[in-house]
Amino acid sequence: MESKKSKGILERLNAGEVVVGDGGYVMQLERRGYVKAGHWTPEAAVEHPEAVRQLHREFLRAGANVMQTFTFYCSEDKLEISGNVSNISGGQINEAACDLAREVANEGNALVAGCVSKTPCYQNSRNEPKVKAIFKKQMDDFLKRDIDFFIVEFVDHVEEAVWAVQVLKTSGKPVGATMCISPQGDMQGIPPGECAVRLVKAGADIVGVNCHLDPLTCIDTVKLMKEGLEKAGLRAHLMIQPLGFHTPERNHSGYINLPEFPFALETRAMTRWDIHKYAREAYNAGIRYIGGCCGFEAYHIRAIAEELCAERGFLPPASEKHGPWGAALEMHTKPWVRARAHREYWENLLPASGRPKCPSMATPAEDEEHQLKSNIPT
Repeated sequence: MESKKSKGILERLNAGEVVVGDGGYVMQLERRGYVKAGHWTPEAAVEHPEAVRQLHREFLRAGANVMQTFTFYCSEDKLEISGNVSNISGGQINEAACDLAREVANEGNALVAGCVSKTPCYQNSRNEPKVKAIFKKQMDDFLKRDIDFFIVEFVDHVEEAVWAVQVLKTSGKPVGATMCISPQGDMQGIPPGECAVRLVKAGADIVGVNCHLDPLTCIDTVKLMKEGLEKAGLRAHLMIQPLGFHTPERNHSGYINLPEFPFALETRAMTRWDIHKYAREAYNAGIRYIGGCCGFEAYHIRAIAEELCAERGFLPPASEKHGPWGAALEMHTKPWVRARAHREYWENLLPASGRPKCPSMATPAEDEEHQLKSNIPT
């Protein structure tokens, strides 16, 4: 399927445009019954293309400029150890995911990003040729289809992220690299600023963070990456796609160490008003590619688009059914609900959990292996 003529990702960012990313796929599809938790592999692109297509369309309608291929953890070594599929290859998933993303992107002048993530091979062997061969195989699958750029995502060791960037740059297409790291750095304690410098020197055009921690924590991390690049005299566009959950514990390994992961995260969900604040703070920090990861639903993406509508010059189609800052409530029959039809109410609301014995903070599980390796407290 050929793409419609559209400005590329770097053309948009170089012009100062705000690029709105899409939201989370694996967790949304798990909740809808199409993905199995644990190894989270993306065979739904082949088994249930209608589910993946629908989620793409929801994000597009909410204002996303980029459709990421649903190829999270889609390397042969990951598929082999997951045990989720035995008759579907990584190549089949990669190509089906590219076709789905392109089909929907063409409906709204959006771009398609081919996404690669970390590999079990790196964790088990640190073997550079083998890890790079895995990335190249996935890249070759994507290049059989019509994608616009690449994203390296969900990598918690900068060394592996650098290897991925080096491979993907051989395609001649732009490359973004987002790491799932905290303000403390990657899993070996390498600071965010140094991570950014290594990624840009490897050839990354866009750098940032995704997943693992909440929006405001991720903004702090990207700010550190930006500082590192400035000190090194390097330039790159900045990107952010955080969790749609509150993680005030700011533990180094992120939400996977929280006791609620992955089946009881609903009480940590961000409201649309939280996302307004996130979008504004990300923009003010100089970040121009702003999206979401696990926990980000279509209404969260719409909130980004609405908060930055003046900068973008338009509202998304989904805003036709949403009054700004609760304005639609002006027609409600109950006077106390009508009284909520203004920004001040929602901006200052402190939502209750609704759970009588809900603890205010959790104690994350400690990652003993990480503690021993890097001596960084969680």
